[in-house]
Amino acid sequence: MPAHCAAYNCTVRRTIETRKRGITFHRFPRDYGRRRKWEVALRREGFAANDESVLCSNHFKPDEFDRAGQICRLRPDVIPSVFNFPAHLGKPKATRTTATSRQAMESLHTSQYAIKKEPQPNVDLDHNYSLPSSPSVLKARFSEAAARVLSLEKKKRNAQVRERRAKTTITALLKVLREKNLLTEDLCESLKIYSDSIWAGRSTSEVQTPKNRRTHR
Repeated sequence: MPAHCAAYNCTVRRTIETRKRGITFHRFPRDYGRRRKWEVALRREGFAANDESVLCSNHFKPDEFDRAGQICRLRPDVIPSVFNFPAHLGKPKATRTTATSRQAMESLHTSQYAIKKEPQPNVDLDHNYSLPSSPSVLKARFSEAAARVLSLEKKKRNAQVRERRAKTTITALLKVLREKNLLTEDLCESLKIYSDSIWAGRSTSEVQTPKNRRTHR
């Protein structure tokens, strides 16, 4: 669908014919302050430009273009000023504004702009998750999450291996201590968690601790 000029009562559209006539089209500035100046210059009540809105070159003065390169560009900070307004859209009279009123108006415009840009929730979704619209971005996020899951699973397996090795080492050491009758009652109490695998049916009272050895003597 060809782009059309957003100016009041302007019917110029982006076609092969307009290109032959040398008419160019220019998007509204991304900067909010400059875009707002363009919107005010159009004098279209309730009009708010979007990222696709354009003005044709008929609404700019010849010296406001930079034609040095192959692409015709507007010079920085240019504001459209060539329009054919009807009488009721004549230039409004200048009104005296104070610093406070200007600040209030700027705050109001900023708030309105933020409201327009605020994304609307999708009521068709069970949860209000923010999903990217681009399939490539969504695929990249999925791959990143999958890699994260694999990394966590690997860390979990490594931790389990280390835990088994530690238990094996402790079991072997306790076996040596038991054979040499070097276990104390306090140590046995602290290591009850390993009693099933270490004593194999042998009660703690049967362990010959230093205290028991003195008793037997």
